Amino acid sequence: MSQKEKLQCLKDFHKDTLKPSPGKSPGTRPEDEAEGKHPQREKWASKLDFVLSVAGGFVGLGNVWRFPYLCYKNGGGAFLIPYFIFLFGGGLPVFFLEVALGQYTSQGGITCWEKLCPIFTGIGYASIVIVSLLNVYYIVILAWGLYYLFQCFQPELPWAKCNQPWNTENCIEDTLRKNMSHLIATNSANFTSPVTEFWERNVLSISSGIDDMGVVKWDLALCLLAVWVICFFCIWKGVKSTGKVRAAFFPFPFKDDTIN
Repeated sequence: MSQKEKLQCLKDFHKDTLKPSPGKSPGTRPEDEAEGKHPQREKWASKLDFVLSVAGGFVGLGNVWRFPYLCYKNGGGAFLIPYFIFLFGGGLPVFFLEVALGQYTSQGGITCWEKLCPIFTGIGYASIVIVSLLNVYYIVILAWGLYYLFQCFQPELPWAKCNQPWNTENCIEDTLRKNMSHLIATNSANFTSPVTEFWERNVLSISSGIDDMGVVKWDLALCLLAVWVICFFCIWKGVKSTGKVRAAFFPFPFKDDTIN
């Protein structure tokens, strides 16, 4: 089969097999619906929006902050050897497959597999379940970050001193921790810092066990609600708003890491 015939086969496949189904689908353009045309998914405003959206999907706080710590903890430079093996052997090929399927089929995570091979539809459903579970737990981390942001507006940081209601007798301020003679004299093996107690006793309110559910922390619950609302308004316009949000917030982890 010549190269020209192969290209024609690919065009026919894209035209017949991957054509959009009748009816309104997520991301349908309003002008197509009003004119009675086949619904088409919205497209990125520019290539830069697409690149930033893809980069924002795999660059986050864990990559910027936690990776150096894990690299140091697991052998330093030796850790990079298995890391790059899995990166080029598994990570990048799967990433390229995901992006290529989405660009080629112009479908969602479920329908793209259905169009290519109906027996692989379960892969799409499994990926949606995994992403949903990741979003549910990761948005809690964002709520913690928002809670800490609000606490920073106080005249004195609540985790700077040991005079807060949640502090215990074992709390020692950082200024006293620098005095090694004081630590030796007080046998500070069981002492904690105000930062740790603020996190464990105020933010998390760790209970005695799984049988003790504790009470609802309404301040954290409101932060969680606020984060969900922010996420909704970031994506409710589809790719038009998502690209702009990604372009605005993508550099934040790098800027914060540089400042720290």
